[in-house]
Amino acid sequence: MHEEDDVDKILICLIILHSLYSSLLSDTLHLLCGCSVNFIQQSSLPVLLVWCHNDVIGRNLPDVTAEDFSKVHLHQFKWIHWEGRNAEEQVKMIQQVERYNSMLPQQQKITISVEIEKTREPLYQLFPHGDVVFVSKDVARDFGFESAEAALKGLYSRVKQGAILICAWAEKGADALGPDGVIIHSDAFPPESLVDTLGAGDTFNAAVIYTLSKGGSLQDALTFGCRVAGRKKIICGIRDLHNYNQ
Repeated sequence: MHEEDDVDKILICLIILHSLYSSLLSDTLHLLCGCSVNFIQQSSLPVLLVWCHNDVIGRNLPDVTAEDFSKVHLHQFKWIHWEGRNAEEQVKMIQQVERYNSMLPQQQKITISVEIEKTREPLYQLFPHGDVVFVSKDVARDFGFESAEAALKGLYSRVKQGAILICAWAEKGADALGPDGVIIHSDAFPPESLVDTLGAGDTFNAAVIYTLSKGGSLQDALTFGCRVAGRKKIICGIRDLHNYNQ
């Protein structure tokens, strides 16, 4: 595992990577800065935007819209991640970033990643909109695939040219496929006992994005993602995740 300061940075990434109003986000916000914050910004991290309700963070609050997103100053960001939810609005948000990127040299462009976790047809329109696309085991099975490798090979035609497609498969680890056509695999790192699995997928995504954003290889990103997800399962919430070292 990376040094402790790296794991701290991943915890901050989790604020973005999980559903905007989820219980994990609530725990993370309380851990990092309390729930009275409206906007968190720190341009050195891969993904950096949080909208937070002043009173209560709950699952019944509305999703962020393209109009909300239009108020974001995109020049502050290096990487923006979307968890598939209100896909039609999210596509409009991503298109805003794509228009912004079209005016920039390659080294200044914002990396876009999307997660397609739920088996809902409208979410599948997100496939061609990510530089990095995370697809869940459930979605892979919805398309008729029974392994991560089969899912990557079968679904890669849906992503845009040059994209990376990643599929985690629980106790079997995770696989990834990039434009070179080579399947990359990491074994899982299962704990001896399970305490809390909620958020393990989000910690995987966060660790992968963190590693890639720092210039790490796809193999290193997958392995680190699986390792952090395994560590997450032996603690309740994420409050003590930074206490665990390799």
